[in-house]
Amino acid sequence: MIGFCQPRHRHDEFITFLEGIEADTPKRRQTHLVLDNYGTHKHPNVKTWFAAHPRCHLYFTPTGASWLNMVERWFAEITRKRIRRGTFRSVPELTRAIQDEVRKNNDGARPLLWTATAATILKKVRHCKQALETGH
Repeated sequence: MIGFCQPRHRHDEFITFLEGIEADTPKRRQTHLVLDNYGTHKHPNVKTWFAAHPRCHLYFTPTGASWLNMVERWFAEITRKRIRRGTFRSVPELTRAIQDEVRKNNDGARPLLWTATAATILKKVRHCKQALETGH
């Protein structure tokens, strides 16, 4: 996992993050990025950056489907396990705690494996849609 804590989430910070990924990954490797539809990820300067880096392949999650983005799951876990339980006297202290969790994650890193089939997921989506439409 490559992570950066930055005070803002604009296209400039995102490009800095992308430059970090570019620097930290072997040039012979293709890079696959799963992104949500946040405007920062589609800014013209970001599009220009991606055009200049053809080894980066983009995949955008559908709007409202953050559960498909594994980094969102990781954010939920770090929030539950570390941030809500912690006391941080400053932003730098919080940043150090987050960076510590990234290091811990990388020390025991394993590939993420999907355990649900597409059929199971679609069945749940249909069930939820039906519940929303009927009010039950």
